[in-house]
Amino acid sequence: MSSSTIVVGIDGSEASDLAVVWAAQTASNRDCTLRIVAAVDLPSYLPEDNDVRAVFGSRLVAAETLARESIEGSALSVVTEARDGTVVDVLLSESENSALVVLGARGLGESDSGLLGSAAIALTAHASSPVVVVRGRSIDGRPPTTGPVVVGVDGSAVGQAAVAAAFDEASHRGAPLVAVHVWADVALAPMSAVPLQWDDIASSEEAVLAESLAGWQEKYPDVEVRRVVAQDRPVRVLAQLSEQASLIVVGNRGRGGFRGMLLGSTSYALIHSADCPVLVARGES
Repeated sequence: MSSSTIVVGIDGSEASDLAVVWAAQTASNRDCTLRIVAAVDLPSYLPEDNDVRAVFGSRLVAAETLARESIEGSALSVVTEARDGTVVDVLLSESENSALVVLGARGLGESDSGLLGSAAIALTAHASSPVVVVRGRSIDGRPPTTGPVVVGVDGSAVGQAAVAAAFDEASHRGAPLVAVHVWADVALAPMSAVPLQWDDIASSEEAVLAESLAGWQEKYPDVEVRRVVAQDRPVRVLAQLSEQASLIVVGNRGRGGFRGMLLGSTSYALIHSADCPVLVARGES
């Protein structure tokens, strides 16, 4: 396995089926190998040849069939493997040598409660590679393939990783890029004796976005870029844009408009609420 491999974790659920379709389409577009992985986390007392293990083999076969059917007419290199271990441990290991790790928003060994699985939260926070959580609307049983790529920009090093990933995704998809910088949580003293110069603040925030995009449009001249600077809550702006987007891209941590803890409050919220797949990029903060 190499960085030209896209890994998708499966468990036979509807959510993981959507993840397989998204991963297959992306691997085909990028001429990558698709690696379909099932984590086998069984009690140690079960024999190696037990019937439960056979279920995982059947799931892998079904997932490979689905992947190939989703890209009719295109060649796709597919490998499958059932690996012993928890979902988180297995996919964290897979992330060390992959271009992307993909998983559904629910399932992967958890009950279909409508809440994001802890596996997705752990992976987006700790994986070595970018992670895509496939969620939101579907069209004829498939994730959206049309619409812009939307990236949250905050001027941080992790934000730059998100910008890089977003331009790359937009270029491969032939999609426009919407670069969003939201400055609602800039620390402004509400009782300041000095009147706030809102025009100056807005100009400063526009400069942050321009600086973050510097050089990228020259590197990707095929990507049409739209810039959005807003005074609002980052999650609200990005979630609204996700309703028409094919992909949202954010950093796993950030600062300023995307301030948060290890995963980042905005990233955490979007993998719960976005109406399209979410790519969480990694970088040094």
